[in-house]
Amino acid sequence: MTANRGNVLWGGVSLLVLMFVAQLFLGGDTTEDNVVKSPKADPLVLATTQVAWDAVSEGQILVPREAPLEWVDVTVRNGDNLSLLFNRAGFSDRDVFDVTTSKDGKALREIFPGQLIGFASDDAEQLLAVRHIESPLKQTVYKRADGQFSSEVITRETETRERSVALTISSSLFLAGARAGLSDGVIMELAAILGGVIDFALDPRRGDEIIILFEENFLDDEKYSDGNILAASFNNNGRLVEAFRFIDSDGDVGYYDPEGVSMRKAFLKAPLDFTRVSSSFNPNRLHPIYKTKRPHRGTDYAAPRGTPVYAAGDGRVIEAGYSRANGNYIFIQHGEAFKTHYLHLNKKRVAKGSRVKQGQVIGTVGSTGAATGPHLHYEFLVNGVHRNPRTVHKILPKARSLPESELASFQKAIQKPVRQLAALKITASEVGAE
Repeated sequence: MTANRGNVLWGGVSLLVLMFVAQLFLGGDTTEDNVVKSPKADPLVLATTQVAWDAVSEGQILVPREAPLEWVDVTVRNGDNLSLLFNRAGFSDRDVFDVTTSKDGKALREIFPGQLIGFASDDAEQLLAVRHIESPLKQTVYKRADGQFSSEVITRETETRERSVALTISSSLFLAGARAGLSDGVIMELAAILGGVIDFALDPRRGDEIIILFEENFLDDEKYSDGNILAASFNNNGRLVEAFRFIDSDGDVGYYDPEGVSMRKAFLKAPLDFTRVSSSFNPNRLHPIYKTKRPHRGTDYAAPRGTPVYAAGDGRVIEAGYSRANGNYIFIQHGEAFKTHYLHLNKKRVAKGSRVKQGQVIGTVGSTGAATGPHLHYEFLVNGVHRNPRTVHKILPKARSLPESELASFQKAIQKPVRQLAALKITASEVGAE
């Protein structure tokens, strides 16, 4: 009987021990309400604490060498300086001095609104470390050791993924792109790439099809930013326009058609991006204000007030002023033979004598001068003679082509995007046929 009691007692103790051990190893998986699961690790915390782990022997519990720092982050606001930020976090100007006079500490003075300055202290509320989070991809940590601060720059890399989108225009490129989930940046970049060939205010037609192959950058499995457009195909009322990104042997990036001809022309087809044109080139039109027949030597682009206006090509501003008829105006000289005029601007962003680049914002749409509403009046002159901006490209210099030495590399580089565009066109046509 005594032996049986001993066996029972021993068995009970063994069972308790087994339950205890099981709880140790399985406790992290329990779903009981009173058990708090560890939250997802913050990559910035992991990057800055640099916790190292040791295992004396296989199967032993791991112990951190150094406890992770506990950060209190302060957002930089307009008008902030380091003294204000440190005081807001409970630290003194002496702490500012100690950090900024350390090696590489001067870099901490370059702070901008929206950035984060983090502080970590010990139990006695003495400053242990400061971190300057410039962006999710870069931060600098200033850490105290032996009474002095040393710095460490910590960077992270995004993951690049390819994405393709096929869209059909029903009213405008911008609305079609927005419906397809494209960002404004990608739509504007596409317009810039094709802007020497396509006038996105006048050329697009209902039913036009566009296919874009581009990159997106991800951080922690979430989209962080837009990447490069790799290729684009635009079926504009039966006219096929294709562009491919290529980096030449000098490292220069450009977009070219399948034959290696640059998409960048001497002039943009339209000097701004939007969807409605109110009046075209007409040498005999009736002026809407003066009610007399006055030549309309340009194209009127109706757009909301404040819409950016771009320089159609590289050149020099030869006039930038105001007149009763033209309102705020800018004239740009492009070489010896070509000149462009931009009238009725709300604001001018360049001054007389300024050098401008194609696509640079030179002003914004307005209704100054003899204008019935917000619009840009755009004129193109060749050797002092007004030409229709819509057709003048036919007499402009030809676009640059890749040299023979680059063509083989170019044809090899675009093989993949050519196949991808072809496959996407087939898929898009099959979907449209259903």
